Amino acid sequence: MIDVQSAEQRIAALRAEIDAHNYRYYVLDAPTLADAEFDRLFRELQQLEEVHPELISGDSPTQRVGAKPSLAFAAAQHRLPMLSLNNAFGDEDVDAFDRRVREALEVDSVDYFCELKFDGLAINLTYEHGRLVRGATRGDGSEGEDVTANIRTIKSIPLRLVGENLPSTIEIRGEVIMLKNDFLALNQRQREAGDKEFVNPRNAAAGALRQLDPRMTEKRPLRFFAYGVGANGGPALGETHAATLAKLRDFTLPVNTLSATRTGLAGLLSFYGEIASIRQQLPYEIDGVVYKVNRIAAQTQLGFVSRAPRFAIAHKFPAEEALTEVLDIDVQVGRTGTLTPVARLKPVFVGGVTVTNATLHNEDEIRRKDVRIGDTVSVRRAGDVIPEVVSVITGRRPVTAREFVMPTHCPVCGSNVNRLEGEAASRCTGGLTCSAQRKQAILHFASRRAMDIEGLGDKLVDQLVDGNHVQSPADLYDLTPNQLQELERMGEKSATNLIAGIEKSKQTSLGRFIYSLGIRNVGEATARDLSSHFGGLGALLDADLAALQEVPDVGPVVAQSIVEFIREPRNVAVIESLQQHGVAWAESSPGFTAKAELPLAGKTFVLTGALATLSRDDAKLRIEAAGGKVTGSVSKKTDYVVVGEEAGSKLTKAQELGVTLLDEPGLLALLNQK
Repeated sequence: MIDVQSAEQRIAALRAEIDAHNYRYYVLDAPTLADAEFDRLFRELQQLEEVHPELISGDSPTQRVGAKPSLAFAAAQHRLPMLSLNNAFGDEDVDAFDRRVREALEVDSVDYFCELKFDGLAINLTYEHGRLVRGATRGDGSEGEDVTANIRTIKSIPLRLVGENLPSTIEIRGEVIMLKNDFLALNQRQREAGDKEFVNPRNAAAGALRQLDPRMTEKRPLRFFAYGVGANGGPALGETHAATLAKLRDFTLPVNTLSATRTGLAGLLSFYGEIASIRQQLPYEIDGVVYKVNRIAAQTQLGFVSRAPRFAIAHKFPAEEALTEVLDIDVQVGRTGTLTPVARLKPVFVGGVTVTNATLHNEDEIRRKDVRIGDTVSVRRAGDVIPEVVSVITGRRPVTAREFVMPTHCPVCGSNVNRLEGEAASRCTGGLTCSAQRKQAILHFASRRAMDIEGLGDKLVDQLVDGNHVQSPADLYDLTPNQLQELERMGEKSATNLIAGIEKSKQTSLGRFIYSLGIRNVGEATARDLSSHFGGLGALLDADLAALQEVPDVGPVVAQSIVEFIREPRNVAVIESLQQHGVAWAESSPGFTAKAELPLAGKTFVLTGALATLSRDDAKLRIEAAGGKVTGSVSKKTDYVVVGEEAGSKLTKAQELGVTLLDEPGLLALLNQK
């Protein structure tokens, strides 16, 4: 067992890496890590946090699902969180799952509903009185992207449910996919038009749902399969999951028929084997099967862990592998300056697509596997854009094979490359002067949870940086409508709206501003804690390692990251420039208030409807700053439900349970109490 300090350092590194890959996978639809490697990192983090529960924090990837919604769409709050599933990779994992379920239910055997695990995009459909009113991506599990206009173009999704006794409100959970043949035909049209081809059906489907113009989505042949129910404003649809899906079919929702009810471990493994044997013949991509306890009452009894149900598990298929040659090894520079070696491969067909790149992660991984330029390697793909190099076939190594040497200077900006003791990653020291980091740094700065500059997406940032209009976040505040109108797809109205959004962002909070700087290992919660502890930016900039570690939940790794950032003159210059441009916030007296002393400590809130002056994010931040907790669903443990205009089913549930209701003035009164 590693000591607490080493565990804390490893946990911080894992969280940062997982967060970065979640962002690329769920928001950018441009993953750079194989599923198998991501799963390994996630399981390592889970195991470390199980051994050291005192190191678990609310912003850990294990405490959430996925990543944040894209800036391109309005946010959509799920009435009931969309949780992801824990994974099983072998028979022993399935055996352990079945044993846990039987022991928790105190029975000798359990009936399970077995279904396919589609390789698509999870979607939540909301129907009110039978009418489709909203379609949303999963997002971070609690809040996704509102893609209703695009969802309505998918012909397999009914705009109105059919049947008697329809629930007043119901959330339908399912997957949007693209059939293999439709994907091939789409790529054929792309080639004929001279456009870029899509990598795989999953990315083509995800990209279609994130089109800003629904007419573009309509041109993509998307399909939908329902696999469950979220919030339900009516009576239960059945006593079992199988009966629930049968009811959804009666409602005219598409439900996949390759499913079965099986008993015990032997039944689960037999279903897995049957599906694995026909996987390649299926008209769509799947990456495993899903087992769910069939009885709804048993599901309720088993409940949930922080990010996944205890009553279900995904049994993943083994990753697919093939042999190819390493033609070269290049280095990519990420937002935080991390240098990632990438193998350029002789094209090889793996898992249904032709791949030409594979991640090598870091210098230590290259040395461990002894990967050299010219080697024949085994490449594994599990639904990724960029697969991973599994191993080297040393018996095929040519005499001309060359070892890789990590560059001492950044390949993008020429700045020195450093590797800190105890870290696997090498990093560019160029900060905001490095164009590779600058684009992502500006996107992060403008993101919804940071400075919240609406309309500043990745394509626009590419143009601003490539055209040398913006070299740091401070330059955003010098942009003019005329400059913006010269850019591609920027009309007068769009330019005016963006300038207004930039101007509006000048008034912010210190916590948001600290988070917007993109300091490595500093998430939203840590940024708020730093703001509360130091009260003002000046005190933070003057802090040393010892002073920073006096902040709750800030350990040596996070403190070192902050010190590295605030000791870099170029970063300080950008901060000063932002202040000179009018970016400001209300500062407070130094001194962190213990959560137990805060006015709303221990209180749980639920928000429903639109408030008059506070956005949902602002209300949540203010409640959390006062020590409270905001959840997505009403239960007996809820202390207050804050009710705005057009409140939904949460209001009804609160009234049924006798939960205290607050309007906006009532919430503000609670927040302002001493």
